[in-house]
Amino acid sequence: MKTSQYDVLIIGTGIAGLHTALNLPSSLRVLIVSKDYAWECNTFYAQGGIAVAVNHDDIALHIKDTLEAGAGHCNQEAVEVLCTEGPEVIQQLIKRGCMFDKDELGCILYTKEAAHSTNRIVHAGGDATGRVVHLFMMEQLRVPILYNTQVTDLLIENGRCYGARVFHADNVFNIYANKTVIASGGVGSLYEYHTNARTISADIQGICLNHSIALADMEMMQFHPTAFVLGNAVRKQLLSESLRGEGAKIVDEDGLRFVFDYDERGELAPRDIVSRAIFDYKDKTHKEVYLDLSAFSEDHFKQRFPSIYFNMQNIGYNIPQQRIPISPAFHYAMGGIHTDLFGKISQVEDLYAVGEAAHTGLHGANRLASNSLLEGLVFSKRVATDIIKTIDIKREIKEFPEVEDVLINENDKELKNELRNIMWCYAGILREEKNLNKAMNRVKEMLELPIGKLLKLRLLVSKEIIQSALNRKKSLGAHCMKEEISL
Repeated sequence: MKTSQYDVLIIGTGIAGLHTALNLPSSLRVLIVSKDYAWECNTFYAQGGIAVAVNHDDIALHIKDTLEAGAGHCNQEAVEVLCTEGPEVIQQLIKRGCMFDKDELGCILYTKEAAHSTNRIVHAGGDATGRVVHLFMMEQLRVPILYNTQVTDLLIENGRCYGARVFHADNVFNIYANKTVIASGGVGSLYEYHTNARTISADIQGICLNHSIALADMEMMQFHPTAFVLGNAVRKQLLSESLRGEGAKIVDEDGLRFVFDYDERGELAPRDIVSRAIFDYKDKTHKEVYLDLSAFSEDHFKQRFPSIYFNMQNIGYNIPQQRIPISPAFHYAMGGIHTDLFGKISQVEDLYAVGEAAHTGLHGANRLASNSLLEGLVFSKRVATDIIKTIDIKREIKEFPEVEDVLINENDKELKNELRNIMWCYAGILREEKNLNKAMNRVKEMLELPIGKLLKLRLLVSKEIIQSALNRKKSLGAHCMKEEISL
């Protein structure tokens, strides 16, 4: 592929990237780059749904729930943007033709998830919301996607971004753009146990660090309480929060609902609390922990949660009759590339970040369940709005050399697996200063080894997470220092 010039380059094919593209006028030349197939993204695997106020009166309550889940660390203005603009963006999606689950009278169904004070989660395909919305957007899309494309650098000079350098079909080349949008997702593959798509590996965050672009709140990593982590699959099977919202219970091998010993809300406490409760309880009692689905009939479960039913039956579990062994797993990065409320990155002109890759301060110290897909929709529309207002389609191309980096070295896989274990054990759900220092020392050692660029980018982001955790001495939300937790 020859050097190309576009008006807008979008990195990532999740909900934030696709919705940005859908909100740009057809007069602009837009290209989306995808590291893998378009559906290999976290949006595609999202189960629970999209949190949105059910009416005008619920907006204030949605704001309150989001702020409380965020443990006093949210940017209130970002929260207000999400909750007030959310209903309109969902209605626009419905008017485009996106179908959410409805009852027999044709009314949209709402479910409840942990830390929500009311039923406000819309869903599609039962437990396949992400897949349904993603497919719908792909069908609506009228811009090209360059698949199997690894972004290896951003083209930045004198505080302005001119596009990205990519590796595609065994070639390195530059893609020039007047505006570049990072919608590449979070950092899941840094952790040994995670629920993320295999493409989510913190590459772009590492590239940003190389360019002195600020990351914020990188200690705030969210772990989903209920995942099936047995087996060899890299991406662990997520067991949707909607299960607990509709009656599933967390129990030990004796049937004890021990989470109530940690929080009076039990299974419906915020994710950080439930994850720590499971992790701490297993550590102290050495008992196995399960998700008890006995509240569901088989017919209802199969209809409401068809993906989970199929996947767990395929693994060999007779659900909902049989309990499922569970563990927390990394799920979502509240921290990310620092932006304003229109996705703009202050240090670099013409560069945006949106979705999980971005940090507006919306989620604070703990993301409220199902706010992430709404974030992708609301803030991508804002990014598109700002691009339309500020784009200079006559800007001249700034030429950059097409540098061919060594992306992978022969020992990188072994080191990558070691890093994933370090991050899970030392920078995971429960943290101790001595272990964070151990992790930091080993990451620094690994950075001095002859390694490929992709591993270096992972290490840089891991170092940022560890340093951010060391800087925050007191527990807050998802960041928990071990000595502060007690049964």
